[in-house]
Amino acid sequence: MSTLAVHDHGVVHHEEGHEHHHKATFLNTYVFSQDHKYIAKQFLITGITMAFIAMTLSILFRIQLAYPEKSFPLLETLLGRFAPGGRLSPDFYMSLVTIHGTIMVFFVLTAGLSGTFANLLIPLQVGARDMASPFVNMLSYWFFLLASIIMLSSFFVEKGPASGGWTVYPPLSALPKAMPGSGMGMTLWLISMICFVGSSLMGGINYVSTVLNMRTKGMDLWKMPLSTWALFLTAILGVLSFPVLVAGIVLLIFDRSFGTSFYLSDIVLGGKVQPFEGGSPILFQHLFWFLGHPEVYIVIMPAMGISSEVLSVNSRKPIFGYHAMVYSLIGITVLSFIVWGHHMFVTGMNPFLGGVFMITTLIIAVPSAVKTFNWLATLWRGNIRFTPAMLFAIGMVSFFISGGLTGIFLGNAALDIPLHDTYFVVAHFHLVMGSAAIFGMLAGVYHWFPKLFRRMMDERLGYLHFWITFIGAYLVFFPMHFMGLDGVPRRYYALTEFPAFNRWLTVNTFITWAAIMSGMAQVAFIINFVYSIFWGKKTVQNPWKSNTLEWTAPIEHYHGNWVGEIPTVYRWPYDYSKPGAEDDFIPQTVPFSETMSSNLPHDFEDNPAGLEEYTKWTLANKASEEVK
Repeated sequence: MSTLAVHDHGVVHHEEGHEHHHKATFLNTYVFSQDHKYIAKQFLITGITMAFIAMTLSILFRIQLAYPEKSFPLLETLLGRFAPGGRLSPDFYMSLVTIHGTIMVFFVLTAGLSGTFANLLIPLQVGARDMASPFVNMLSYWFFLLASIIMLSSFFVEKGPASGGWTVYPPLSALPKAMPGSGMGMTLWLISMICFVGSSLMGGINYVSTVLNMRTKGMDLWKMPLSTWALFLTAILGVLSFPVLVAGIVLLIFDRSFGTSFYLSDIVLGGKVQPFEGGSPILFQHLFWFLGHPEVYIVIMPAMGISSEVLSVNSRKPIFGYHAMVYSLIGITVLSFIVWGHHMFVTGMNPFLGGVFMITTLIIAVPSAVKTFNWLATLWRGNIRFTPAMLFAIGMVSFFISGGLTGIFLGNAALDIPLHDTYFVVAHFHLVMGSAAIFGMLAGVYHWFPKLFRRMMDERLGYLHFWITFIGAYLVFFPMHFMGLDGVPRRYYALTEFPAFNRWLTVNTFITWAAIMSGMAQVAFIINFVYSIFWGKKTVQNPWKSNTLEWTAPIEHYHGNWVGEIPTVYRWPYDYSKPGAEDDFIPQTVPFSETMSSNLPHDFEDNPAGLEEYTKWTLANKASEEVK
């Protein structure tokens, strides 16, 4: 590995005369790698694996909802004591819901998304040899893998994995004897989440440090791509909010193991009064949602940044309103810390405080609306290339709009109270957070696959994957809005116990088959992904004709990214289809002196010398034309 030196202007230089090469082995190249590109691959492959596990769990509990009275002997064969007589036990059903939600929110949409693209893009797009601390970066992945293994190991303990929903509210999570999923499975859930938060903090501190301290010459903050801005602000969100979850979990462990009463009071269990008093489960909700709502934006902001980049590149247009996009990301980052109470309108909250949270919730819709408008304006009259990445980015915008509109309903306390804990909520967050973030992640996979694996993915399989997944996701989640408006509650094992809800049984069956169809589409993605890694068409250095810095790095991977000196940056990353330019893209590394015919006065806002040179060239060119 090369020795790295950071000089006073924040530029990382490669000391050519002082290289210390360690013998490359399989272990230190692919397993315990400190190269950010290989760590990105590790996060991606682990995230995809966890996503398939979570998807399988969701199909299992959807089968129960679609056919609550039927027995499937295969289920008993596969799940044993958790599916006696071929039907899921109610306790195991709740465990499936809990682990599905936990894996998707934290292990796929947080670690899988941010871990992959922050590792891949931040050093390459800001012009750094690697992360600020490659060793800590490696540790962040291994803590994530350890957390994943511990979470999945809970399926093999006697009473099964954690129950109580992905929010693990007390008292189900605080009393080990409350239900089977409150025992060892819950303990493993808590340990896993502590390891996960450790991973997120190590990664987040690394990402922030790299952006602030290791940008190449000329790369100021206003020349960074929106993908890097989004990942940078996401890291700040995680560093500030995840420790609060750890505090809540530590107090929960104290209640479970040491007889404290932070969250417990006046509990009767099995006819016996428990010796707990003075605690409040509402305290846990405050601590959880103080992380939980920033977590929504930790999930969606990387997808926003990735989609912004993909939309601009494939529209062959500059991103519309770059500064407004950055300020809206900053606005979301700040406001996300003061909206958590809208999850708790039904807890007996003071109406004045509820009104404050309602106002901040509606205000945070403004920067989201700005981003949506700017995406649509970027697409408007663009020379659009419908690559698979572009389709998934457009799909992300579609889900963000359709899911976000229902957030206005739930942000209003008067409407949230009757809709709370119904399928309307399930529909809302699965569209605006789940589907939108997944589509943003897939857009990134298709777009940067050549940079990750030096080969191209198959476009035909990509189109098949997009259309079935896009249609399937809407078929799964859109009908749930109407179920919620009719008062159908979420997380119920069997709605047949309530005659009023029997009319929704056929809809549940329809949703289940749509979910199975969507699941089958992911098989096409996996075949495409694995096949393309080994046998896909070899890529050229800049297959999408993109301006950003990562496409100037050689195709071949080595620890250090660039041979010799890191390129200098002269311009913003969205000079597409510029009038007067020879090509429809101008990379960030091209000086303005080489593109005089396409330069504009606002290109030199922070460069008086360049403006003077441009003015002289313009006057000379005008005089020359007059002579002719």
